[in-house]
Amino acid sequence: MSQAVVQDYDSPDLDFEIVIIGAGFSGIGAAIKLLKSGFGDFVILEKAEGAGGTWRDNTYPGLAVDVPTLSYSFSFEQNPHWSNLYAPGPELKAYADHCVNKYGVRPHMRYGIEVTKSVYDEARNVWVTHTANGRTFTSRYIVSATGFLTLPKMPEVPGLDKFKGKVIHTARWDHSYDFTGKRVGWIGTGATSIQAIPEIAEKVAHMDVYQRTPIWLLPKTDMPISPGLQKAFASIPGLQRGARILTVILTDIVMINLLVFNKYFNRFGKWIEGKCIDHIRRQVNDPETVEKLIPKYDFGCKRPSFTNKFYPVFNKDNVELVTDPIVEFTEKGIRTQDGAEREMDTLVAATGFQVFEKGSVPTFSIIGKGGVAISDWWEENRYQAFEGMSLPGYPNYFMIFGPYSVCTASFFGMIDTQSTHLVRCLKAARKRKANYVEVKKSSNDADFAKVQKRMNTTVFSAGDCGASHSYYFDRHGDNPVIRPVSGVERWFVSRFFSIDHYSFDLRGA
Repeated sequence: MSQAVVQDYDSPDLDFEIVIIGAGFSGIGAAIKLLKSGFGDFVILEKAEGAGGTWRDNTYPGLAVDVPTLSYSFSFEQNPHWSNLYAPGPELKAYADHCVNKYGVRPHMRYGIEVTKSVYDEARNVWVTHTANGRTFTSRYIVSATGFLTLPKMPEVPGLDKFKGKVIHTARWDHSYDFTGKRVGWIGTGATSIQAIPEIAEKVAHMDVYQRTPIWLLPKTDMPISPGLQKAFASIPGLQRGARILTVILTDIVMINLLVFNKYFNRFGKWIEGKCIDHIRRQVNDPETVEKLIPKYDFGCKRPSFTNKFYPVFNKDNVELVTDPIVEFTEKGIRTQDGAEREMDTLVAATGFQVFEKGSVPTFSIIGKGGVAISDWWEENRYQAFEGMSLPGYPNYFMIFGPYSVCTASFFGMIDTQSTHLVRCLKAARKRKANYVEVKKSSNDADFAKVQKRMNTTVFSAGDCGASHSYYFDRHGDNPVIRPVSGVERWFVSRFFSIDHYSFDLRGA
């Protein structure tokens, strides 16, 4: 490495070579990859007081991973001690802390620091990251790792401020609140609700479950992982890795390939829908309730899940499924379109997160070349990013979760491919004695055109998603979450894409 480049990396103008924003699994994965690749001059800024992201913030009753835990982990750090095939949330939080400690990430963490904006300084070729406490961090590179299940979304219904009772969002659970004997209005029947409702329904006097859109739910083949099997995973080389590969293949076939290649596997999708409907009919007694729980859109338009506990809740005398649209909140409860007002002591909003809404990805402001905010650029040009990672006009800025970056049921597949892409760019810059990395506009345009063309085979184009109200779709009518490729292709491309898609230069040193 030349002396000029060493001086650039050690420049007094820089606080750190790299700033990572977010200490969830995306930030942890990126940090481990950087450390393994010889990039140790970085800091991770986290607004909370600990690592873990989603698994730190979400603590509602019944929380568990919704894909087999063997695949929901780093491939290089298998945990032989998962208690269940679908591990409970606290084990995921403990796993995050384990990885942070084992791989030397902890010293790079700065907790209690909320990033408000990062601004690219063209004259100096640096990013200046501003925080809520007034401190700034100057770096050569920025890595956005804030995820997208971050900002809770409250019900978009008039009158919420009128309601006099307790209000809880499932992403900010209040463990001090006692549900015993309460009348509860629960809004939402998505992936969170199917886990939490069965836990709460046992305690309450009455629960009204408000459903706008049902989701497809398969039977859940959960099972405890016995101490004997845990010991075998820990002691027999390759056993857990083989089990992981098998679960990745099976979950990706059901959860991803049916979405991406729906045009060719539509019959298989209809077969799965039939299994889901049979699952409902076996577990719910009332025929009218059964019909309300059957989705009216194709499997895959919304993220499907697995459950054995959710449907039987509607056989209870103290639980009612309400599908009439909510008109407004009142002081005492909720009024629906049929004119009924149902009183409640407690409102639980299981209404998800702001996903690919302006200002939600990332959760802070990014100002690139020419003073253009990335949220405004996306507003005008639609969500896009080269391989889900980079945008022209935003040099030295990389996203772990960017538009069109997900193509496996487990987000750890995305973390692996995006971190690999990141490190390849940084290594290429060092090799070229450069400190300026920007994806070419022509490469980004070609990538976006390819993504749009391949969308024709997905359930979002080839299927019927009209009634899904899916967070996969943004305000432009696009689906910027799922990248329409197989997991194998994504893994290969992240490791072998041509680095010539990027421009490299030495600026501001």
